[in-house]
Amino acid sequence: METPVFEEIEPASDCDCAGCRHWRRVLPHAPAGRALAHPAAYRTLVAAAAATAVSVLGAGGAAALPAAAHAAHRPGVPAGDEPGTPQGPRGPLHGPVGRPAAPPAGAELAGITRTEIIDRAKSWVAAKVPYSLTAYWSDGYRQDCSGFVSMAWKLPANEWTGSLGTVADRITKEELQPGDILLFHNESDPQKGSHVVIFGGWTDGTRTAYTAYEQTPPHTRKLDTPYAYWSDSAQYLPYRYKGVAAGDAAKAGAAGTEEAPPGAAGPASHGVAGYPGRAMFRPGADNPYVTRLGRQLVRKGFGTYYTRGPGPRWGEADRRGVQAFQRAQGWRGGAADGYPGPETWRRLFS
Repeated sequence: METPVFEEIEPASDCDCAGCRHWRRVLPHAPAGRALAHPAAYRTLVAAAAATAVSVLGAGGAAALPAAAHAAHRPGVPAGDEPGTPQGPRGPLHGPVGRPAAPPAGAELAGITRTEIIDRAKSWVAAKVPYSLTAYWSDGYRQDCSGFVSMAWKLPANEWTGSLGTVADRITKEELQPGDILLFHNESDPQKGSHVVIFGGWTDGTRTAYTAYEQTPPHTRKLDTPYAYWSDSAQYLPYRYKGVAAGDAAKAGAAGTEEAPPGAAGPASHGVAGYPGRAMFRPGADNPYVTRLGRQLVRKGFGTYYTRGPGPRWGEADRRGVQAFQRAQGWRGGAADGYPGPETWRRLFS
């Protein structure tokens, strides 16, 4: 093990704080040409040395292991901004002053329609409810992923990923309808990876992507998402709330599904249905065709460059996704420049 190197750092000559005046009196004059630093540098150096000693020695002289990541990285969320744990525990609803509110005697699961579930989810999206493990929104629900689902389902308490399955039934992918959820509960380590999203409807007939409503940093969002999720996809399982009303899927699906698949209608530049022309896909372009293109790239498996999901403004993620698709066709050089021409569009939407 290498011994930490300590360097003497002298007080700044131009600082008139009490600390600097003291150290200028008691320390020898600095060698010519040597930069001087504020006394705070001493504290920084000592703290760094102490941290180094702790990490190196650990228990019994063994090197300390790095802390495990709490959850999988999700698109649009810088890893450093993720919370220390993905959710809070199971608990009661909270009142307007942040105190637990006693549930009504004999509280039971409330009946709810799929349309109401989606509308309640949309209300948090519209309000951009900030993500928090400890804060509670004005409706009494905790502002994390499981609190969001508890709110949308109108549950009498704040559940967590380990308890949501007790108020829901396991279903298959083919049975998914708006208002159901996709749940990943890591039983071996609940603080690592556990997450839940609300299914809002398939984005097209291929059932490879869907509209997800979820509570994730920095706030509630609605985003086209590859099935079953961006990461740990195989761990996400579909569930249906036991209190959901039957016969409401069509209306809720209309609320949760986006526009018709592109390419089926619209302009027909160069004889290709739906293709709007090259000018729509250039730096600075901002239009719905860019969003349509991005969504189709995700469905086809070329959306790995997106960090927030497709949007209306053309960007480098769009270009790189298109380029990856073009190269998958065997094209090289100028034919794979990342800008969709009519043949790229035709193949992408075929």
